Order: sequence, then C-alpha cells, then structure tokens
Amino acid sequence: MLKELFEKERELLNHFFDHLDLASCEQLFELIKKCNGVVIITGIGKSSLVAEKIALTMTSTGSRAFFLSPTNALHGDIGIVTKNDIFLMISKSGESEELLQMVPYLRNKGVKLVAIVNNRESRLAKAADLCVALPMERELCPFDMVPTTSSVTQMIFGDVLAVALMTDKKFSLLDYAMNHPAGKIGRSLILRVKDLMLVGKDIPLCQPHDTLVETLVELSNKKCGCVMVVNAEKVLMGIFTDGDLRRALQKHGSNALAITMHDLMTSSPRYINADELASQALSTMEADQKRPITVLPVVNASHHVVGIIRMHDILQSGL
Repeated sequence: MLKELFEKERELLNHFFDHLDLASCEQLFELIKKCNGVVIITGIGKSSLVAEKIALTMTSTGSRAFFLSPTNALHGDIGIVTKNDIFLMISKSGESEELLQMVPYLRNKGVKLVAIVNNRESRLAKAADLCVALPMERELCPFDMVPTTSSVTQMIFGDVLAVALMTDKKFSLLDYAMNHPAGKIGRSLILRVKDLMLVGKDIPLCQPHDTLVETLVELSNKKCGCVMVVNAEKVLMGIFTDGDLRRALQKHGSNALAITMHDLMTSSPRYINADELASQALSTMEADQKRPITVLPVVNASHHVVGIIRMHDILQSGL
C-alpha cells in the first residue's frame, strides 16, 4: 500500500509542477522584492500551519515576514497592517469565511492583497489584487478531502519563494548564522576563541628554567592538562602536557623532577589567535590524527600568550 501511495503522491506533485503558472509566481516575487513594508501571511486550518512555517522561513532567511491569525486579526491585530505591506492569504478552497471577512478591512488599509489558492475561480481569488493558483489534481486522501497534497504544494511554493528572495538578497551563510545564534550553524560561525578561552590567572604558565618539581603545582592547580612555557615577556616558548609528564617519568624516573622545562617541553606547539573561530580551534586540535591535542595556547600577533582554549569548553558550547 505504501509504495502505491508514494507513487500516487509523485504523480500528483508532477501535475502541480507541470501546470504551475510561473508568470503569477514571478509577479508575486517582484511584488515582494519591491515591498517597503512586511509580508504578512495568514491561513485557516491546515493552511494556517503552512502559513506560519513560510513566515518563519522567510524571516530566518532575510525577508521581513510574520504570521497573523485570521481570528486575532479580526479582533484587533489587523491594526498592525499598513499600506506598505503585502498580505498573503493561503487557502485551498479560497472560500474560507474567516479569510473573506478580512478582505474589506484590508482594502480599507490599502494593503496589497494576494490569494494563494487551489481554486482560481474562488471568491478569495477574485477579491485579491493578485492570485497565485496552485494546480492540484486531487488530494492523496481517498476521499479527496483531507488536506494532504494541497498542503504539500503550499509548502513547496512557500519554500521556493523564500529561497528565491534569499538568493536575490545575496543572503550569506554568515547572515543565516546571525539569525540562528542558538543553533549549531550559528555557533560555529559566530563563536570565537576569545569567547571561550581562559585568561588572566587561569592561564597555566611557567618559565624555561623552572624545574619539573617546581611546575607540578601549576600543572595540577590550573587543571588544563598542560602548562605553557613562556619567557619573561610572556612570549610562547613551548608547552608541557600531562602526556609529557608521563613520558618524562617513564624515561628518567625520579630524576625527571630536577629537569628544567626547557629540556622537557614541546618547543613547537600548535597555537591560535583569539579572533579565530572556535570551530577552527577544534580543527587545529584534531589536525594531526596521530597526535590529537585537547588544549591550544592563544597568542597575539607578537606571539605573546593571552589565553588558553580547551577542547572541553568548545564541546560544552555545543559546537
């Protein structure tokens, strides 16, 4: 049964694509491009859910839009509508009374009214300034009643319109990230090393002439799994990690405690700038699969240590 229904839905959607009036779609696209106000979208029943989704997609991709409930509109919310706006009414039949009741009040507002319907001959289609008819052979529902294929075609139309506007505005991935600061994409393109790094007294530091026994307290107290070896001006000279400690003890035994950091440190550590993306810090840590690291010194242009960033903090941020 499922296979047959999928095939039937494919046929119904092909009918939509084959018979869609692209001229009216282009008219709406140009109308929205020139809009000085906002795009207000409404619908009733299942169409209201589609309308809300389209409005959210448009908003997140750089177009000013919002959903307005027909019921709330008729009880005061229509006051937000101005003559500079475009009002999209989504309806399968084009005969929904809740939408038709709004028409005279929207006319008084001087707003541009667009009907997105399946029935080109409907009252709503005839009352609108522009009608975009979404061709539909029938619903997938065996009774040709439950909004199934009609809802899909409405959604397809809204998605294509939103992406067309997005493309025309040259809406970038960074723009998208700025609109999604709580999402993973947003965080990966906005969070920088300076937002997550440890600074000041939390930075584990030692000098090249310090012995291992003198450095153990700093290594233990700062809980970063390393200490950065710097000169008197805090220029990065090297790094000494928990792994280096194990290797030193295995090689030298208790005699390792008297060896200086200069002789034990890794003298060419990986590092990063504070203005780099946190995602880049993560990539740098994982760059060498044979020797992955979990901390990175953060240095400025003159190679002075200004912080340290840990993989733990990057992962905790949600990247």
